[in-house]
Order: sequence, then C-alpha cells, then structure tokens
Amino acid sequence: MKLFFVSFPIGARHNQRVIGAFLNAFGILLGALYGLTGRGELSARTQLRLKTALGVFTAFCGLQLVWQNIGGGFLHALKQFFLAGLAVVLGNLLGKILGLQKFSNRLGGYAAKLLTAEPTGAGKKHDGFIAGTILFCAAPLGIVGAVTDGLDNYFFPLGLKAVMDGLAMVGFVKILRWPAAMAAVPVFFFLNDIAISVHAFALPWINTHHLVYAVNATAGLVIAATALVMLDVRRVELANYLPALVVAPLLTRWLGW
Repeated sequence: MKLFFVSFPIGARHNQRVIGAFLNAFGILLGALYGLTGRGELSARTQLRLKTALGVFTAFCGLQLVWQNIGGGFLHALKQFFLAGLAVVLGNLLGKILGLQKFSNRLGGYAAKLLTAEPTGAGKKHDGFIAGTILFCAAPLGIVGAVTDGLDNYFFPLGLKAVMDGLAMVGFVKILRWPAAMAAVPVFFFLNDIAISVHAFALPWINTHHLVYAVNATAGLVIAATALVMLDVRRVELANYLPALVVAPLLTRWLGW
C-alpha cells in the first residue's frame, strides 16, 4: 500500500481477520491506563494541537483513499470521482430519510447523561462502561474504518480513531474509574464483526463486479468530511452519510461504470 511516495507493505491476511478493531480497542485501554495512573490532564494548548494534528491526518487519510482508488485517464478518473460524490449525496438523502443522525444524537445524549450523572447508586459503576461502549461504537469513523479494513486491509481510519478514543478515555476513567475501560471489549467485537462480515459476505460480490474502488473512494470522501468536524470547519451530520457505502457499488453497477 502506498501513501503517495511512502510505501507501507501489508501482508495478506491469513485467517480472514483484520487488525483495525484491535488497534481501536488497544488505544482505549492505553488511554484508560494513562488516566488511572493519576497523571494530570493534558493542557488546553496540547489538546488543541492534538486535535488539529488528528484532523489533518484524518483529512489526509480520506483524500489518500480517494486518490488511491481513482485511476485511468483524466476523464475516467473524473467520472469515478463524480460517481463517488453522487453516492455521497444520495447516501446522505437516504440517511436523512432513515433518521440515522437523529438516532445517533439520541444515543449520544443518553451517553452524556450517564457521564454527567451524580456517582451515586449501585448501578453507577457500570455507567462508564455503557457510555463508552455507546460513544465508541456509534462513531461513524469507526464504521467506515471497519468497512475499509474488511474490504482492503485499510485500517488507518481505525488507527486514528484509536488515538481519539484513547484521549477521550483519559477523561472518562478519571470520572467513572476502571469499568469505563471495559468498553474496549464490545468495541473490539463490534468493529471486528463488521469488518469480517464485509470481508466474508460483501467482498466476493464486490470483487466479482470490480467495485472495490467505488466503495473505497466513497469512504474516502466520508472520512475527509469527518476531518471538517474535527477541525471545526463545518458541522456535518456524519451518520447520515453511512448509506453511501452501500449506494456506491449499487450505483456503479447500475450505471455500468
């Protein structure tokens, strides 16, 4: 695999398993360990620098994925890019019809209540686990990253998410202690199951019709849109764009491109 002029060789999977989900879970555990050691929180300036760096790397990751999956002559590449953009637009419309962002907002609101509730009552020690599981599993970047990992071993989005989740977990464990770190377990199984399902069930059909490039290019645009949110450039309803990953291969197949 090449990131422009830098080559990253990735060996073929030997057991149909992917590593993105493991990286994400490992990042959560590292963040929890850092927080539980009692170390001071990062300064606001450091947090801003990290946020900016992650946003830039996320934008690069998305645009690189688009670049890697369009090719041929200029007109052919332009047609592929247009198709990916159209899939994003149609996917967004479908996501709005399905109310994906509204559902995501409700989940986020419930998780926020768990995090801000007073730490009293027998069940409160589980709130961090539940809140972390919801927030980390429902993140659109994780779902997109699991799909690209299952399709083409492209685990870099989940690597970036691992850093983001790890930084968030530093604060979680200071409030809700060690049970919050256990969110790494369902996060691993959730993302790993998505990646394996994509690899086992969707990839054979996608490969047969040579549509991997269409899904990956569309995923790259969605990942780049995530960077807009991280950098506070624009508010984007990311969950509504998830259907674009399904629309892209179907649209390409239907148009015969």
